[in-house]
Amino acid sequence: MSIPRATARLQFNSDFTLTDALEVVDYYADMGVSHIYASPLLGARKGSTHGYDIVDPTRVNPELGGEPALKALVAKLRQRGMGLLLDIVPNHMGVGGPENPWWLDVLEWGRQSVYAHWFDINWNAADPALTGKILLPFLGAPYGEALENGQIALRFDDATGGFWFSHHAERFPLAPSTYAQVLTAVPALRTMTAGLEAGAAADDQAAQRSHAAACAALRELWQKPEGRAALEQALAQFSADSPEGRQRLHGLLEQQHYRLTWWRNAAEEINWRRFFEVSELAGVRVEADDVFDATHACIFRLYAEGVIDGVRVDHVDGLALPAQYCRKLRERLQALNGQRPADVPGGEPYIVIEKILTGDETVRTGWKVHGTTGYEFMDQVSALLHDPAGAEPLQHLWFEVSGDSRSFDAHVQAARRQLLAENFVGEIDSLVRALHAVARTELATRDVAAAPIRRVLVELLVAFPAYRTYVHEAGREPEDQALLERALNEARTRVRTADQPLLALLARWLGGETPSSIADPAARAERLAAITRFQQLTPPLAAKSVEDTAFYRYGRLLSRNEVGGDPGRFALPAAAFHQANLQRLRDFPHTLLATATHDHKRGEDVRARLAVLSELPQAWAESVRKWMAEHQPLRIDLGGGQFAPSAPDQAMLYQMIVGAWPLELAPEDHDGLKAYAERVAVWQEKAWREAKRQTSWVTPNAAYEDGCRAFLMHLMDGGRCAPFIADLRTWVDRLALPGICNSLTQTVLRLASPGVPDLYQGAEFWDLSLVDPDNRRLVNYDARRAALAASEHQPDFDPMLWQSMQVKQPLIQRVLKLRAAEPALFDEGDYVPLQARGAKADHVVAFLRRHQGRTLLVAALRLPASGPQPGSDAWGDTVLELPQAVAQWRDVLSADHLVQADGDTLPLALVLGERPVAVLMAG
Repeated sequence: MSIPRATARLQFNSDFTLTDALEVVDYYADMGVSHIYASPLLGARKGSTHGYDIVDPTRVNPELGGEPALKALVAKLRQRGMGLLLDIVPNHMGVGGPENPWWLDVLEWGRQSVYAHWFDINWNAADPALTGKILLPFLGAPYGEALENGQIALRFDDATGGFWFSHHAERFPLAPSTYAQVLTAVPALRTMTAGLEAGAAADDQAAQRSHAAACAALRELWQKPEGRAALEQALAQFSADSPEGRQRLHGLLEQQHYRLTWWRNAAEEINWRRFFEVSELAGVRVEADDVFDATHACIFRLYAEGVIDGVRVDHVDGLALPAQYCRKLRERLQALNGQRPADVPGGEPYIVIEKILTGDETVRTGWKVHGTTGYEFMDQVSALLHDPAGAEPLQHLWFEVSGDSRSFDAHVQAARRQLLAENFVGEIDSLVRALHAVARTELATRDVAAAPIRRVLVELLVAFPAYRTYVHEAGREPEDQALLERALNEARTRVRTADQPLLALLARWLGGETPSSIADPAARAERLAAITRFQQLTPPLAAKSVEDTAFYRYGRLLSRNEVGGDPGRFALPAAAFHQANLQRLRDFPHTLLATATHDHKRGEDVRARLAVLSELPQAWAESVRKWMAEHQPLRIDLGGGQFAPSAPDQAMLYQMIVGAWPLELAPEDHDGLKAYAERVAVWQEKAWREAKRQTSWVTPNAAYEDGCRAFLMHLMDGGRCAPFIADLRTWVDRLALPGICNSLTQTVLRLASPGVPDLYQGAEFWDLSLVDPDNRRLVNYDARRAALAASEHQPDFDPMLWQSMQVKQPLIQRVLKLRAAEPALFDEGDYVPLQARGAKADHVVAFLRRHQGRTLLVAALRLPASGPQPGSDAWGDTVLELPQAVAQWRDVLSADHLVQADGDTLPLALVLGERPVAVLMAG
């Protein structure tokens, strides 16, 4: 069937192509993986390292090998009984360069372009200078400076016969209506302008035909010496080398369908929807049928031909109508099942969505998807590994060393307010105008001004507790109503008395009043437009304020600062973890389960190691206080009471150095220390800039950044800071075994919980990666193949060998082989939480999977630093209570090993005495 048993996420780029992937198919098949889960494969910008900047969705990216290489890979997958999932990107496309023909057509023809409605462009911006134009914030300097310095130039393309403006790698086509202005600058070319002027006045198709003919004539003219000389003379008339040429060039630019501007103006003036703050990614109106058809044609063909078996939908919350999109996608894929070859997996197409869930939020079951990409599971299993007793002392330490006593939620709200004031000015201006237009559709509200709407709207957005609502023409669902009520209640505490009635109005306009009940079609359209703008603003605002700002400002314990996570929720009891699994089994039994992704901030084993600090808060606090005092002289004094690094950045740096320290790195290995310091330095730069305090991506503070780098390099100098390096290694050794126990616990829970386990490339070895690009490095598959072959000669799974071998890999393989042998047990089996009784009952999480007489028991160690570690003989009288007596259990992880039980309890000394995880089959 198309539904995976287990997936392996692979990151494709020019360094790891579809042809390269042929070499790893057998390895993943031997690991027990059923489906390769590919990063985006359609035509992306040249040199893309990730594939999310798609410029041509009609073909497979030639840099990856193109469609022939893809089909060769799929043929190899089919030979091993495997399938392929494809990551698709419906929300946005790459723009700004010369590679996206649809975007370039819009720049060339403006509103006349057949693709003008494909992109989410506001052609009627409030700024008169942008009426009918697209703002292009791609200049590396202010417009006047770029023009003065000759950074913008008029060019001729001898291959197409067209004129265009160049700015470094960017290419901006000349509007056909302005060709005559260029040509009339040279008497010898004036005879060619008649056809151009006639074409510009004709209907759209006639204009394009006329323009194509004119370009063909210009192309031919260029081939003649006298023609080339005339065209070069025309170009010279618009050269920035002279004041007159610059003025002519400026006049020509002013007549285009776009307005070039400095890249820093994007936040304030943008008049089209971007992906987050990225001006090189333009929002696509996939809700329009023709846009949907064109951008998905290749995907549908690949599915119909049996090349792919399902899709992962990127950033579903960016779409105008996510629920409708998902249902339409399933309907279209399902309709193609009859065309698929008989020898490929059948059944329903597999569809999961990238969706960040907050708090108790769940995916709506009516969306017709199999679930999410697993961020919520990653958060839950990580929180399960944390000791709630560590929250208060670590919070106290953070307040003490950082000087910042704000909660995580307070950091998020401060970040939201800053982003709205600095980074999303254009987007909130557009939303305010949309709401102001709504106000003017009613006599009772026509006097409501834009300024108070903005004041109240900001407070509502600052208080908004989730990524978005999903209000549609039929109004709000109960979940949306609850989210809005939470935001409104919070906003009321900050909105002044005179503006309180406006909150009620916003609540009504944003879905409190069912849009379909509005009789006037124009008023209804205004209402829906405002709702859509609101719902497409809250997701990027949430992502940037939480993941890309507050995560880098608040450092109580960085293992909780992860995509999909909530650092304010420090730990999760086993009962809550079980409840989440039961809900998954009921609603989304085939959702993906992830513990590492291409977007994670820290590798899964960095988080597992740092989680141990929740059990050792006092000892960690002593070390941090000592280091902060000892290293005060090493901080760079920037003057005015400012130091590099700041105290918060310094405290978080210690966590990262300890958390990601390679197990094989010895204190005396100076070259290794330097290489590790360089990796941490890349993380550190991203952390400062995302935090947006002393420095940022927009306005880098070189003095601060240089000072922080110097501080880090001094710390990691094994000669000058040998005592500190020795301290670090002592901590790494102390955290190593309990960190490994945490790693194996989260691994086995991912493999056996309801859902489809996802293996991120390379994470079957210890995953001590940092944020991208570190977590997207090439994988050493030779080492992994060798380790897998060696483990097959080790009949017993011995986690105590973690120092000499990769014990996570054989654990994954053995459980995945069990999933292959017992598919119904995992796909359809009941999930039965187990209770423990005894002194160490809080140190285990366990459950049964049962189906038609087959019973699997999974048990895993929790909180190992303060509980029984493997081989410690410390479980005492602690037992698992079973719903029925089982006389004998077969150990899945060790060949021919049997565990004898006594009645309806199972001593944990037998189950977890020698290892942190157990997987047992009854009988």
